[in-house]
Amino acid sequence: MRRRLLLVLLGFSIVAVAGFAAPLLRATAAERTQQLVLARSADLDRFAGLADHAFSTGDRSQLVDEAVRYTELYGEPLVVVDAARAPVVETGGLRAVDVADATDKALRNELAGPVPWLRPWSDGDLVRYRPVGDGTRVTGAVVLKASVQRATQDIGERWALIAAGALTALLACGLLALVLARWVLRPLAELRSGMRAVGAGSRRSRVPVDVGPPELRELAMSFNRMSAAVADAEEQQRRLVADASHQLRNPMAALRLRVDALERRITPEGASTYRSALAEVDRLESLLDRLLALATADRGPEPTGTAEVAEIAVGRVEAWRSAAEAAGVALSAPRLDEAVADIPPDELTQVLDVLLDNAIKYAGRGASVEVRCEGCALIVRDTGPGLSDAEIQQAAQRFWRADRHRGSRGSGLGLAIVDRLVGARGGAMHLEHVEPHGLSVRLELPEAR
Repeated sequence: MRRRLLLVLLGFSIVAVAGFAAPLLRATAAERTQQLVLARSADLDRFAGLADHAFSTGDRSQLVDEAVRYTELYGEPLVVVDAARAPVVETGGLRAVDVADATDKALRNELAGPVPWLRPWSDGDLVRYRPVGDGTRVTGAVVLKASVQRATQDIGERWALIAAGALTALLACGLLALVLARWVLRPLAELRSGMRAVGAGSRRSRVPVDVGPPELRELAMSFNRMSAAVADAEEQQRRLVADASHQLRNPMAALRLRVDALERRITPEGASTYRSALAEVDRLESLLDRLLALATADRGPEPTGTAEVAEIAVGRVEAWRSAAEAAGVALSAPRLDEAVADIPPDELTQVLDVLLDNAIKYAGRGASVEVRCEGCALIVRDTGPGLSDAEIQQAAQRFWRADRHRGSRGSGLGLAIVDRLVGARGGAMHLEHVEPHGLSVRLELPEAR
């Protein structure tokens, strides 16, 4: 948009400056051409008067002396002929036969026509003529060959000044266009950055409200109010989830105690129902824990710290090894590069626990799970059934579970928590297929400075 606005403003400036400069150039050239013609016409009138006096008195000495002195002074030759076309004066190497056409016109009592206005690149000489006589009787003719070099030089100098002024005006207009474009577009750029920040998950993104036109200032204030309202609504939602999950923990703890107290009173016939109820209590407790973790992840990266990726990976692999053996899954960590990530150790531990829990739970008996550290990239890869392309697109959504896993334990919040914890630290989570089958979860963790 900046480029288009600058092109419009600069185009208008060029047209406006050209509209002033072009008539000025023409007027300057016409004025200097007229000055040349008037000066030479005055010279022709003087020599026509001298020639008329010489023809009437027979004394041609003054005419000859004036003509020779004029040519020596100005370097412009002239020719004077009588009514019979006989040359009376020839100066500067100009002969009567060289200007026969102009001489014939003058003897026919014709006046020299208008002269097209000169330009800096005009060359050649200007031939002007004047009949000698009293207007009714022509007694001779005067022909003057004037040089246009001095006039074209003057026109070139004036045009150069006009061009310099036009260029200065264009530079001033260009600077004004830049300032105007910045004044108008800077608030729009700030609004675009603010909208991108909101779209990326930034809370309470604000833009300056004291720059740009009044309309854009009002738009910036409206955006700030909208951003604050969205942040407040999101914060209220997060608090609702956090408070609800926290408040439900006490009733769940009481329910757990009561269910555990019933264990000794359960008859063999009700053992199956008791185990199902106990599993549902475990599931509800896990769901509340995940909801609380998700609300904490949505709050944003408040604590700071760095984590040794390989060290934490080794610790979590050892912690989950017994669970993997019980599920019939081979758990290993074949490659662990030393790297320090810009994420608190407890958050990285929580992330690894979620990924290892999912991998061991869904890979199936006989599958293998590998944990790799490639720099600050943490990879958990399994050889289980994996996910389809459509399922990978939805895997990080809250409460999403694959159709074939509907009956298994789990809340569908694990990958959503990982995605938000890692994304809040400036990292990213990528899910990929493993050939011939399986799933790979790759975490791009921010490197600690």
